Formats: sequence, structure tokens, C-alpha cells
Amino acid sequence: MTADTATGETTKSFEADVARLLHLMVHSVYSDKDVFLRELVSNAADACEKLRFEAIAAPELLGAGGEPLITLTIDPAARTLTVEDNGIGMSQAEMTEALGTIARSGTRAFMDRMAEEAKGGESRLIGQFGVGFYSAFMVADRVDVVSRRAGGDTAARWSSDGLGTFTVGAADPAEAPPRGTRVTLHVKEDAGTYLEPHVIEETVRAQSGHVPVPIALKTAPDAEARRIADGAALWTKPRSEISTDDYADAYRTLAGQFDEPALTLHYRAEGLHEYTVLAFVPGSKPFDLFDPERAGRMKLYVRRVFITDETEILPRWLRFVRGLVDSADLPLNVSREMIQESRVLAAIRKGVTSRVLTEMGKLTEGDPDRYAGVWENFGAVLKEGLYEDEDRRAALLGLARFHTTTGGTAWRSLKDVVADMKEGQAAIYYAVGTDAERLKASPQLEGFAARGIEVLLLTDQVDGFWTSMVPEFEGKPLRSVTQGLADLGAVPLREGAEPASAEAVPEVEGFIAYLKETLGEDVADVRASERLTDSAVCLVANDRGMDRQLERLLASAGRLGGAAAKPILEVNPRHDLVARLARLDAGDAALREDAARLLLDEARVADGEAPSDPRAFAARLGRVLARALG
Repeated sequence: MTADTATGETTKSFEADVARLLHLMVHSVYSDKDVFLRELVSNAADACEKLRFEAIAAPELLGAGGEPLITLTIDPAARTLTVEDNGIGMSQAEMTEALGTIARSGTRAFMDRMAEEAKGGESRLIGQFGVGFYSAFMVADRVDVVSRRAGGDTAARWSSDGLGTFTVGAADPAEAPPRGTRVTLHVKEDAGTYLEPHVIEETVRAQSGHVPVPIALKTAPDAEARRIADGAALWTKPRSEISTDDYADAYRTLAGQFDEPALTLHYRAEGLHEYTVLAFVPGSKPFDLFDPERAGRMKLYVRRVFITDETEILPRWLRFVRGLVDSADLPLNVSREMIQESRVLAAIRKGVTSRVLTEMGKLTEGDPDRYAGVWENFGAVLKEGLYEDEDRRAALLGLARFHTTTGGTAWRSLKDVVADMKEGQAAIYYAVGTDAERLKASPQLEGFAARGIEVLLLTDQVDGFWTSMVPEFEGKPLRSVTQGLADLGAVPLREGAEPASAEAVPEVEGFIAYLKETLGEDVADVRASERLTDSAVCLVANDRGMDRQLERLLASAGRLGGAAAKPILEVNPRHDLVARLARLDAGDAALREDAARLLLDEARVADGEAPSDPRAFAARLGRVLARALG
């Protein structure tokens, strides 16, 4: 940091994340740079809305600054484009914080993705994420900001060429707006189209015509300002007056993305509480979807006055929904903290959540292909609700979609699975893991595949948790294929799926008893298996035990709360290897013990684990191979 005593300005370096983002902005090869104007206008509108809120408690903040207005000024001679608002403004300290750091969650993920895509040529990611103020550097080689906070006498100036540092200091109040912020872009040579009035006007009408603050355009510094957007909040208009493009433009500003919404909700609730909702389910995953704070992105207005975007209007498992709620009942002169605890807001939360789920349910019937895209993007988040929200569990189970062992690449609902259950099948079965193909090949599924029983393939981390909270669906219990007895005897094998040998050799029963005695310290039990057809052994949990994948997840996170439960070793009594081992001479104790422990390690490996003692495993395997080779 350096200070210029003559000007009173201080030069500072951007934080590392900002510097990286600026580099991407300056060197972006993204072809549609119009997004910068949407972002600057959106920031200006937010500043006006914040002033409107603060002025409720302090009307003197409005001063003589007039009604909220955003003014765009083109100066072709100076090659500048100015975006000015008469909103809340910033002090010097606020300016340093707002323009020198990145606070929004997900920004680093955005930068990683954009840098990766840029390696292959044009990046399409800029418009899919709200990069805000810094997008100005796509079209400007220098940006100057002058701001005066509402009610203040002093002004501040910020300036940067986007190459790693910025200067900040006091500004002459005579050169600053009466209140608010003026952002001046010194337009690059290759961005000269943004100095043409028709380009600016068309861009604003296409991307920002819905913002709740009027927008005026001046084609020269001394020209008369002309309104190009009326500032009528889109959500206050009748749906019949709003086009699909209007909704898409509003979505892009509210969501900070540049794709198309998968679902649009716009309605007015009347009755005990009155409020208007404009909400969107995005067409692609937002970059902050798995932000550890799991914060929502819904804005709260009261009678068109912006209150906050930090209130939890929707549950965290609907955090991908973007939009706003405008309440007619909440008081304006109350703190954000008190609003959070309001009974009115609680009723709004309940109503909006129900409506979102209802509209998604309609989408499953009316446009199942589009809903499949929604589930592909947000199914893992919606399943958090199965674990967390008992009251909404039934609705969420109806929305849930799954890949299964018999469904190919199609998504299947639980209703589909129940409708196709085999005669004699008593439960809905599922397998939890990290990879669908590995799950399909797991030994525990062999008996189900041999009988044509459909098994849900659950590969999201949350699957191990919600399945422990959902005992049944439509009267059919949900059961893990790795828990308890498979109970498959009532379902006949498919034609051509006969086991390798029809009957187990008599010696197998004694061999299972030997395994139980030998491996007793490592397993809870050893028993004959109904679920195995091709493999010799597998590991399962007991009936009342935890699913094995969930147990591993909790152990890896340090949340198991004790030692892992001992598994049960299931043995295929009809397998040729088991039959041969069962016939071994009981006097060959060393070989029998090596074989017993190798079987257990084989089951561990098939279950995705390593042998408990790799060196001992290698030694046993070497001895058995040497014996087999004579």
C-alpha cells in the first residue's frame, strides 16, 4: 500500500481472488460482453432500493436528490460511458471494502470453471454468474468511481485499470453526485459500439427494462436525459402483460445467470396475508449451489421497498430457487432481525415453499423431459429435504427421481418402481455408493439381478442419510441391499438365471461354522446367502445396523461416534470355490485359515475397501498360490 501526500489518495492491491477475477475479465474471450451493463445497472438499482429502505427510518437521507433514477451518459469525444445512480452511495471505507474484495460465495468456483473452459477457447461462463462490478473491465481499460453517501458532506473516489491495484481517496464534493454513485468507464478501442446510443438503449431494454428504478439515457454530457425504462417493477404487472423474454431478463438479473429459467413462478397470494412472488428454477446449476452456508438467494420486498436478501424465505434445500417476495403485510419500520422472526414471514415461507413444490409437481406431469433436467441439476439438493423436513417428505418423495438397475439411463419415480415390483417382492430396494456402474457390479446385487428386481442406485452423498429417515413409500418399506437378510426366496429367479449348481454340498454347513469360529473377531456373523449368485462372498450389515456406505461416510467425517460395527460375512453355498474349500482336509489347518481370511479380504475388496492388513493379505495369497502351483 502506498500513499500520495499531494492528492491524498492511497494505492492498494486487490485481494488475491479479485486480482484473479480481474485478470479473467480483462483477458476474457467471451463474445457477448453486454452482461457488463446489466451488472452495473443492477448494482445501481440495488443502491436506490437500499436508500428507499434506510429513508423509512431516516427521511432526511433523501435530501434534495430527487426520486430514484439511474442515468446512463455517453461521451463519444472522451470515449466514456457513465452509469450514475442517486441511491445510498458509499463512504471511502465502504468503497474500499465493496470494490476491493469479493464477498459472494461461489466466486472461486466460478473462476476455476471459467479458467478451465478458457483453455479450450471461448468461455461461456461469464454470463452464467453474477460477476458484478468487475465485469466493467471487459469493455473498459480504466474505471473511475465517485460516490457520496446519502446524508454525507464528503465524497470519495476510486480508480483502477484492472491490472492489480486501485487508488482510493477523497473527492471534491463539487464533482460528486448530491448522493449516490457515478461509475465512469473509459471504453476500450475494441468496445466502441458501447458509445452508440442505440446499442445502449437496446441492451438496457433487453436486459434491464424490468428493474424497479427508472433508467434515463443522455447521448452526450450536455444532452437532455430521455427515459428508456419506466422503473415499473415487473412483478407488479399482470402476467398477461409480461412476455417470456421479459421473465427471462428478470431471471438473469435476479439469478446472476445468463441461461433460460427451467420454471417460472409469478403469482399473488391473497387472503390472510397478501404477497407477490416472482421466482425461478434455474436452467443450470448456480456456482454457489453447494456453498457450505447453504444460503438462499431470494430477495424480500415490502410494498416494493427492498428490505434484504439475507432472509431465509425458502428452506435450504430449495436454495437453488432465485427470485423475490414482495409483502403487503410486513411493517416497513422494523429491523431485519425482527422480520426474520415474524409470524407473517413464517406464513409466507410456508406458502411459497408449498407453491414451489406444487409447480414442480405439475412440471413432472406436464413436461417430464424438462423436469428431468431440473432433477439432474438439483436432485441432490432436494434430497436434503428428505432428511431435514419431515412435513414435506411425502411431497419430495413424489418429486424424487432415480437411476435404477433396470431403468437404463431413464429417471424413474418411486411410483414407477412400485408399479413394476415383482410378485412376492416385499420391499423397495436400494444400493448406496459413489458410482452407479460399480454399484451395478457389486456382489450384493447379484440375487436381485437374477430375479429381475429393480434396485435404486443412489450415488449422492446425502443418499446415505435420507434413506435412514424414510421407512416406507406407499406402504412398501425401503431396504438397503447391504442390510440384513435379503429375503429373496419369495421371488423366483428369471428364466436362464439358474445358479452354478442347484444344491450346496453337505460340507458347506460345517465350513461356514469354521469360518464363524476363525473370523469371529472380525465379523458379527457368517451365514449362507440368498443374495449371491456369481460371487463367493460379500459383506452386509445386520438388520438393525447402519447402511455400510453411511457408516463409511460418518467415519470419514469423524462423526461415527464410536467403533464401526462388525459386518456380517455372507457365503454363497452353491459357489464352486466355496464347495472346494469346504472339502479341504480338516487337518490342513494352515491352508484352511489362509483360505478363510482371504475370503474375508475378497469380500472387503469387492465392497470397495482395502484388506485389513495388506502385508498379511499378500503373504497369505503368496502361500496359497505356491501351494496351488505345487
